[in-house]
Amino acid sequence: MTPAGEWKGRDLGTRTVAYEDRDAILYALAVGARATDLDLVFEERMQVLPTFALTLAQWAPDALGSAGAFDVTTAVHGSQRLRVREPLPVSGELELSARVAEVWDKGRAAIFEVAVECAYFEAVWSLFAPGCGGFGGERGPSSGKRPESAPDLKIAVPTAPDQAALYRLLGDRHHMHIDPEAAKAAGMPRPFMHGLCTLAAVTLPLARELGADPAALLELDGRFASPVFPGDALDVAAWRDGDPVLGETVLFEAAVGDTTVISGGRARFSPSA
Repeated sequence: MTPAGEWKGRDLGTRTVAYEDRDAILYALAVGARATDLDLVFEERMQVLPTFALTLAQWAPDALGSAGAFDVTTAVHGSQRLRVREPLPVSGELELSARVAEVWDKGRAAIFEVAVECAYFEAVWSLFAPGCGGFGGERGPSSGKRPESAPDLKIAVPTAPDQAALYRLLGDRHHMHIDPEAAKAAGMPRPFMHGLCTLAAVTLPLARELGADPAALLELDGRFASPVFPGDALDVAAWRDGDPVLGETVLFEAAVGDTTVISGGRARFSPSA
């Protein structure tokens, strides 16, 4: 296997990805939009959720795994970053380019950062790959710490028993999210939620509590600390951060019971008109 550090800077190619309004509607429903959220699920007046972009770019981290950078059966999605440049059109074609932006050495593991860019957004997948570390590279930045003050917002976010099965239809069909045997092979007791589904599901109620439009998301970060299983109830704690004139920004964490499942969360929404 090629040493992990040698993958840094590797070009993963360019792809043109097409989608229709039905894909964006399905996505909105899969991450928790309601039938009454007409701006997200009714094609006559809809806006596309910015996190939908991540389903269109899922080919990039998959391509790195297929190229042999790490063992795809043990690597996990560690964190995600999204920066919005322009609102996504309701349907169309996007030309996406991808590369390995960084490879961090964590000793017994490596973290591969896969960056994807297009005219509408830029996104970074951080992939935690056991057994790939120890190549003499830099450890990389540390995770952000939870604010010490009491949360400004506390939100209960339910997940549905069939949510992972629905989200798979957007393109991420890794078997561990639907097949009990594949989940057990990955060290999980049963099929679990896609991290990106959980992260997006949190942004909708966060936006509502802030009085912001979920489709007005400008920036999103989150680290996947523990798995979420379909049907779990999430307890989200959020702290307002920054000047609301520049847009509503929150730091957040999500937990299931006493277990943190998303840490280091940050979301910024454009200012209300």
